[in-house]
Amino acid sequence: MTSSPSAGSAPDPAPPSGCPAAVPLSGPGFHIDPQAVYRDMRREHGSVVPVELPGGFPAWLVIGYREIHQVTSDGELFPRDVGLWNQWPNVPDDWPLLPMVGRPLPSIYFSAGEEHRRHVRMVVPALEAVDPFEIRGHCEQLADRLIDDFCARGTADLVAAFCEPLPVLVLARLVGFPDDEGADIARVLKDLADGGPEAQNAHQRFAGHMARLVAARRAEPGDDVTSRMLAFPEEFTDEEYTLDLMAVTAAGHLTTADWIGNSVRLMLTEDEFADSMARGRRSVADAMTEVLWEDGPTQILAGRWPVRDTRLGERRIKAGDMLLLGLGAANTDPLIRRSAAGEPSGRGGGGAHLAFSHGEYRCPFPAQEIAEIIARTGIEVLLDRLPDLELAVPAAELVRRPSAFLRGTTALPVRFAPVPPTGDPS
Repeated sequence: MTSSPSAGSAPDPAPPSGCPAAVPLSGPGFHIDPQAVYRDMRREHGSVVPVELPGGFPAWLVIGYREIHQVTSDGELFPRDVGLWNQWPNVPDDWPLLPMVGRPLPSIYFSAGEEHRRHVRMVVPALEAVDPFEIRGHCEQLADRLIDDFCARGTADLVAAFCEPLPVLVLARLVGFPDDEGADIARVLKDLADGGPEAQNAHQRFAGHMARLVAARRAEPGDDVTSRMLAFPEEFTDEEYTLDLMAVTAAGHLTTADWIGNSVRLMLTEDEFADSMARGRRSVADAMTEVLWEDGPTQILAGRWPVRDTRLGERRIKAGDMLLLGLGAANTDPLIRRSAAGEPSGRGGGGAHLAFSHGEYRCPFPAQEIAEIIARTGIEVLLDRLPDLELAVPAAELVRRPSAFLRGTTALPVRFAPVPPTGDPS
């Protein structure tokens, strides 16, 4: 899954200035035990690690908690402005990480500075106005509907049947889609996440769904995120509305799905945690919080690009170098995982986790709340409906998504005592 610039069309990517041997940002270690990889990186390279992306492109992976806090707190020096990247002359159109890194676009996710803040002013209030009780109600109903499809069989792959479809079905309702269209968007986003031959077509279908929604809500406003965005007094183009809706939905889809999957996985594979839950000492919320510290859905986030030469940690960073935020590594940084006595503290550390990033370009707070309600409610309904849920395969056979950037399980086979569906006619 690598690609390289065409021979003779551009110079080879140059390593970051002063860079020792770069660590390839790929391989089974990231899928099997990323924390072991991060420990090796920290020991050999410190808090800012020279890495190589597919195609030979250089970058810096920031794995120190304090260093990530420094980068994300200074949006002037380290903006999320992908147009600053000093490797653009070498990047081919079919580079596999291009959808993740992105190009400059007029959306909340791929803009920087005042342009980004303009989109925030429009999008965030539209998300804040969503009623938490409405989110929970949608989630309960849709979770029951999904469980009804497999509950009588006694077996299921929870990733495909529950974890992946639930967040996007709820989000589709919140932005204003009817349920039948939400089901197609779930299929579209799965094709996008898989990154296979259907990904390009899926992206076009996704944009088409959102463009039609904007047109429909302009003609007939409702009580939904899209209508509230359209009612915002500042002027935006239809392309901007469409891109922002795509960003909100896509960003909340796979991360929330993996948050659900990783939390259920923890409950089913760690005996100590399962026993503690059974005795009432741990809760679904505890599992979800532990996952954000130890096994977060977003391990690495691209990225930041400094506007001038600077220093970070012990490294000299050139203007336009790509900085990758190692959120998963920073959450286990020994410097924040020690108690006041200097001994390693328990899980959770001494600071706030970085699972949603930090600073100006973090995941907006109302979006975090929506994701948390969807994940917690979905898991609670699942455990209530199927209380004897257990893994159908040994834990060692569970396969992680083959990505250094995203942390999720590709399948979660389970078994349980068959139960009848709820029979909800809606």
